[in-house]
Amino acid sequence: MLPYAVCCGALHRAERSAATAEELMRSRYAAFAVGDDAYLVRTWHPRTRPPRLDLDSATRWTGLTVLRTERGAVDDEDGLVEFVARWTEPAAPSTSTGRRRGQLHEVSRFARRAGRWFYLDGEQR
Repeated sequence: MLPYAVCCGALHRAERSAATAEELMRSRYAAFAVGDDAYLVRTWHPRTRPPRLDLDSATRWTGLTVLRTERGAVDDEDGLVEFVARWTEPAAPSTSTGRRRGQLHEVSRFARRAGRWFYLDGEQR
């Protein structure tokens, strides 16, 4: 595994673009983890991008597992990545102390336009 500065950090700083749909998906996960909403907006397809993002700073993204990819290589125009991202967040004060755990299981669609990959949308499982 590469260090953040070399891997996703270089993408977040716009030093280079993601070469594949999976690389973009991994960098978007890292952007959620570090709170880089500007990168998320920049890599979200304009047709499906929400008007604003509200990242929850209390959510801690704790792990990512890529389950499968379809297409999304350097010469493809579209791709699909299925993944599970794990998170924790503060538990409700009335229920317990500590952190609540969960996961996001999603099949994400990506499109490449003018040589750059963009996140289109995702279906949660």
